[in-house]
Formats: sequence, C-alpha cells, structure tokens
Amino acid sequence: MTTNTWRKSSYCQEGEACVHISTDPDHVHITDSDAALTIVTVSRAAFDALVKSL
Repeated sequence: MTTNTWRKSSYCQEGEACVHISTDPDHVHITDSDAALTIVTVSRAAFDALVKSL
C-alpha cells in the first residue's frame, strides 16, 4: 500500500478548512481538513481539465 504525501493549498489560512491534494502517476487525490476521511480520486486528465476550466 502506498502512503500519500499530501500538500495543503497555498490559499489556506491558519485554522481554516483547507484543500489538500496528493498525486501519483495516474491520479490526483483531493480532500479537505474538515472531511479528512473522505478522499476524492480523479484521473490526471480530469483534474487538468478542471483546472483549465477555472
């Protein structure tokens, strides 16, 4: 089992709910500090499309 290395959003302030992401060669894993047990996993292509649309 691989252990994810999580990175916190640079827009997060101390004590606020924050978005965290972790990547592997094929996927991006997304969670937040309020629901750390919930992890959404999407393909890199889907994540790239989301970022481009924003």
